[in-house]
Amino acid sequence: MTPVEITRGDSPIVLGLPHTGTWLPEDIRARLNDRGRGLDDTDWHIHRLYDGLLPGATTVRATFHRYVIDANRDPSGVSLYPGQNTTGLVPLTDFDGEAIWTAPPDADEIEARRQAYHAPYHAALEAELDRVRAMHGVAILYDCHSIRSRVPYLFDGTLPDFNIGTNLGTTCATGIEQAVVAICQAAEGYTTVVNGRFKGGWTTRHYGRTDDGRHAIQMELAQTTYLETERAPWAYDTAKAERLRAHLAEILAQLDHMGREGLA
Repeated sequence: MTPVEITRGDSPIVLGLPHTGTWLPEDIRARLNDRGRGLDDTDWHIHRLYDGLLPGATTVRATFHRYVIDANRDPSGVSLYPGQNTTGLVPLTDFDGEAIWTAPPDADEIEARRQAYHAPYHAALEAELDRVRAMHGVAILYDCHSIRSRVPYLFDGTLPDFNIGTNLGTTCATGIEQAVVAICQAAEGYTTVVNGRFKGGWTTRHYGRTDDGRHAIQMELAQTTYLETERAPWAYDTAKAERLRAHLAEILAQLDHMGREGLA
């Protein structure tokens, strides 16, 4: 199994998909406990949700599950959210704080996984961002995520529907953030927050280098916006999803226009 799937396009937009993969090497699967093998923390169906929304967009998708190694964590293991509950480079618990391993990996194994999975994903993402920036003078990384709307271990209460992360405005041009926020806030029946619990993961923070013509923004969707229920079997709700897809398509079209017209 290749660790990353790439679809190349001619848009200035690159979609990052670090958490939709469900593949586990058999030796790793065998060491997960029953809870871990449920893969509950997957960004379920996010690749399907975004599929075809922007013709010409490039996609870079990790095929491996985040329990193998989390492609959206700092490869050094430094926490993205110091002082808050979170999961690490190779998670030892799930989003509910419950253990997922019968035999957790040691430091040597984590490094081996970093080289085999994390590094190829980011090499591919870096290459695609450089390629589209060479075409347009700018590249915009839109990092695609979702999570259950209620995860008490990670945050209080119910998560808004659209969670936009730009690391407090540092990872993209102000106009990009404003454009995405405006579309989300105008979407009837949805709630929006900017740089709330999710301010952008390592991917957004690492690639968002505005002085270098690279912009990055993270969209964390509450899974209630497109799933039937937020539990197994994690069924895709076509009616909900199509309503949401219209707004996501508007976002991507606007970012594509901004990138092509030099507005980013």
